[in-house]
Amino acid sequence: QVQLVESGGGLVQAGGSLRLSCAASGRSFSTYAMGWFRQAPGKEREFVARISRSNGVTWYSDSAKGRFTIFRDNVKNMVVLQMNSLKYEDTAVYYCAADRNSGGSARVPDVYEYWGQGTQVTVSS
Repeated sequence: QVQLVESGGGLVQAGGSLRLSCAASGRSFSTYAMGWFRQAPGKEREFVARISRSNGVTWYSDSAKGRFTIFRDNVKNMVVLQMNSLKYEDTAVYYCAADRNSGGSARVPDVYEYWGQGTQVTVSS
């Protein structure tokens, strides 16, 4: 089992940057692929980015590609989402999630077994 705690959200102007961190506790962090999702009010939870277990392969949503970067540190048990050139439509609660069993890009929330509590990102226009 793994517990996830996000941090780093806040209020930022459009065009600015934020770095979200997700600290994982529990054993075998490196056996989990990690993802970031977001959910805006009245909308479904949507995929943002994912990173593989150990070789650093990444996948991004079309909206995140070129602006966001996901990376992980398997020694510190942490995954980070660096968000640049933020837009108003990036406003949402951001969640990190852990996936033990799926391969590939796995963009569906249901395949992720563990979730953090979320951190609010608000981008002012």
